[in-house]
Amino acid sequence: MKGSDGFSFDLTKWRQIVAAIIANLAAVTGGMLSAWISPVGPRLMEKDTPVGTEPITEDQISVLSSATGLMSLIALLFYALTAGKISSKILAWVIAVSGIGAWLLILFAENFYYVLFARLLAGVVCGLSFPMMPVYVTEIAEDSIRGALGSLLSFGVNVGTFLSFILGATLSYRNFAVCGLFVPVIFIIGFVFLPESPTYFMRKGLVENTARSLMWLRNNNQASVDQELKLLEKQFTPESTKTAGFKDLFRDRGTIKTLIISGTLYAGQHFSGYAIIFSYTGMIFEKANEESVAVSADDSLLVIAGIQIIGSLISTLTIDHLGRRKLVISSCAGIATCHVAFGTYLLLQSQEYDLSSVAWIPLVAVSGFALVYCAGLGPGTSVVTSECFSQDIVGLGISISLATEFLSNFSTTLAFPFVSSNFGMHVSFFILAACSATTMIIILFTLPETKGRSKVAISEELNLKKSKSNDP
Repeated sequence: MKGSDGFSFDLTKWRQIVAAIIANLAAVTGGMLSAWISPVGPRLMEKDTPVGTEPITEDQISVLSSATGLMSLIALLFYALTAGKISSKILAWVIAVSGIGAWLLILFAENFYYVLFARLLAGVVCGLSFPMMPVYVTEIAEDSIRGALGSLLSFGVNVGTFLSFILGATLSYRNFAVCGLFVPVIFIIGFVFLPESPTYFMRKGLVENTARSLMWLRNNNQASVDQELKLLEKQFTPESTKTAGFKDLFRDRGTIKTLIISGTLYAGQHFSGYAIIFSYTGMIFEKANEESVAVSADDSLLVIAGIQIIGSLISTLTIDHLGRRKLVISSCAGIATCHVAFGTYLLLQSQEYDLSSVAWIPLVAVSGFALVYCAGLGPGTSVVTSECFSQDIVGLGISISLATEFLSNFSTTLAFPFVSSNFGMHVSFFILAACSATTMIIILFTLPETKGRSKVAISEELNLKKSKSNDP
């Protein structure tokens, strides 16, 4: 069954859908490993710690928390330098082996250093899978379902996060690790049977391999394959197959504009408060619950993680119908509204107003944030970035943009407790609202609609070579 302008369930596209789902099991692995420290960290500091004989200290927990992010940056740099040179098959093996190694180290950990090395391997998983999977999915998917399949990255990360919270709360330390181990194993077993992306083969000048890859992905539809081969040949001229360098990010108007768009979106993700909400959930709800129905930090994390999955699912089902531009802009507006509502509540609370009649605002505002973020800005960022950068530079462009995201994550989580303790938590949320509004304004004036359009058409519009029309 196929819709006229939305996500297509046409059976001829089932291979692309299956390939995208298998590929994004890497995102589930990354989400689980990243979130693992949240439910397990407190156990590691108990006297009867499951790792070794001595409890892990608070300082060591801080090191474990930051190790993944640091290693992600290193892995991201590696991907930026090798994008387009190393096949997705090889990178998939690196991701899978790192994920399997991380869970095995966690499972058999005898001291702090086992867990530290596991967290570093988790950084390899995140630093490679987060830039690679949007590129791979964009390269294998037809224009009509590219957005829906591209949004599966965010969905996978959120599913992984939710699984970590659930499994961490219900299973023992070692049983949790055993369950986590299954995901990268299933990922690599499935990925070895998937074709290399047609774009990779075309970049290498292997036209016959490109055709074979397309034939599998397009379910042996010869007419569709012939049409896409012509488009790929148009994109990959002898000039465009040369290795792209950092200076190529500034080579023309379209690439510079895309860099601005992607940098704004990736930075906007964390200046919207995404990392803050998860890192300081307990602190936020402890402050807000002074006059409201008590919601524990563990319960609130589960609620928010579940809402994120719902938001991601909404994005997957609507992004190819409503379009990327509308979703991202409306998402930023919704985020700003939620933060203003919560900030106003906290401001009135600090002035000792009776807020018992509106005690539901904190949970609704934070839940609303999680929903609109995951329905728009979260998944839309990787989709838009992978679509707007030209084929020869997309890997490098996404890597640079993700570096902006990691730095934004670090700066916002560092600044939030300082601003909140010195000026009041309401000031922090008003600042987040202003940042989200700024992201919305920049995107409003820079981002073209990319729904259902080829990368050639998108590039031409960004370079002002073509009017804002759909592909012929």
